[in-house]
Parts: sequence; structure tokens; C-alpha cells
Amino acid sequence: MKHVVTLSIFCVFIVGSCTFKTTVPTLEATPPASGGLMQILFDDFSYTTREEMTANGWIIRSGSGWPGVPGATFRPENVSFVDYPDQAGNRLLRMTSSTDGTNENTYQTQVCHQRKYLEGTYAARVRFSDEPDSGSDGDQVVETFYTITPYTQPLDPNYSEMDYEYLPNGGWGGTALTFYVTTWETVQIEPWNADNTSNSVQGSLAGWHTLVTQVTGGTVRYFVDGKLIAQHG
Repeated sequence: MKHVVTLSIFCVFIVGSCTFKTTVPTLEATPPASGGLMQILFDDFSYTTREEMTANGWIIRSGSGWPGVPGATFRPENVSFVDYPDQAGNRLLRMTSSTDGTNENTYQTQVCHQRKYLEGTYAARVRFSDEPDSGSDGDQVVETFYTITPYTQPLDPNYSEMDYEYLPNGGWGGTALTFYVTTWETVQIEPWNADNTSNSVQGSLAGWHTLVTQVTGGTVRYFVDGKLIAQHG
């Protein structure tokens, strides 16, 4: 089976005194209404090659490892850029993953940004899929937009993670189509010890959606298409 997930825009608004250096995507500093410094990272993925994207601070994952299916491979060539047929001049980032049901023939896709971000607003426009682009259906696929810090040690106090995770074929002990939002304080992988708070909703979210996470004052709020679906302390 082969699954396709597409991103249209990615944007991060950060309020604070952090300093970032990048070319394009641009990071602009403007004063917010509340005072202080607001910095904005915005990208619409109007690239023609993967090299253009990585030159602008993005990392297209290769190799294997966590988080991911044990024994599976992350393939940079699974990332491509296509024209958006419904809007002339608009480009899309397409991520394609595939499997034959075995770990060694599972090819995953991940892109992330090299910068470290703190409080602020994170937004992405993502197209989810319920069915594979080709092949038989049924494998437990995770389609996700998330923030995460490197896992350096069990129960690391500097670890954090915020997730939108769409499971069109269920998973993690459940069988129903489920959409999870989860905020992590820290984690231990072996033996498993998850220090997190999670909410979930069931039902199809196939198609385009705008995902927004607001992080401020010790509170994380998750929005889908402008609707607040969860708030974690």
C-alpha cells in the first residue's frame, strides 16, 4: 500500500527573545500588540528540488530509528513538490510512504526544521488520507504534524512533544479511525513510561485541514479548522 500526505503551508509565530538565523523560509521580527518581540517563520514550500528545501533549514529524514517503525527506512526521495491543481501558482509538499506489510519493506517519510522553538503559535495546512493511493488497505498508518525534542535519555526533563496524529485504520490498541492530540512532559521508551495528556476524536478527517497549536503560559491549545478540540495544562 502507498499513502500520500500533502502540506500546503507551515508557519510558526514565536513571542520571546530567542534569536534565529535562516535564509528562506523567512523569519521576521515584529512587535506584537502585547509588546516584546514576535518572530515569524513561514514557508509555503514553493520549491522545485529537495536541495532547495534543505538549504533553507529543513531536514528530510533518512535512515531508520525512533520515532518510526523498527527496521523501516526513511527515504528522502519520498518527498516531492507538485503544483496545486485548484490554485494556479501554488506549490505543495507531498510526502509518500509505502509498505508491503513487513518492517524491512516499509518506507516512511518525515520532514522537520533544524531550529528549536519555544512558546508561540504553530500552524500547518495538511491534507489527510483515509485510503491508500494504491494497493490494499488495512495497515496501521500514522499521519502526523508534531513538534518534538531529541530523545537523549529516559524521562529527560528537557524533553517535550506536541502531536496531531491521524490513524485512518486505527492502532495503538484501538481499531476505530481516530484523531489524537497529545502533549508530552517526558517519556521513557524502555520500559515504556509515557508522561502525557491526550484527547481523541473519531471519524473521518480526510481532505485539507488547518492545524493550529497555541503554547503560552503553561497551556497548550489544539485547534482544527478554527475549532478548539483540546486544552492541556
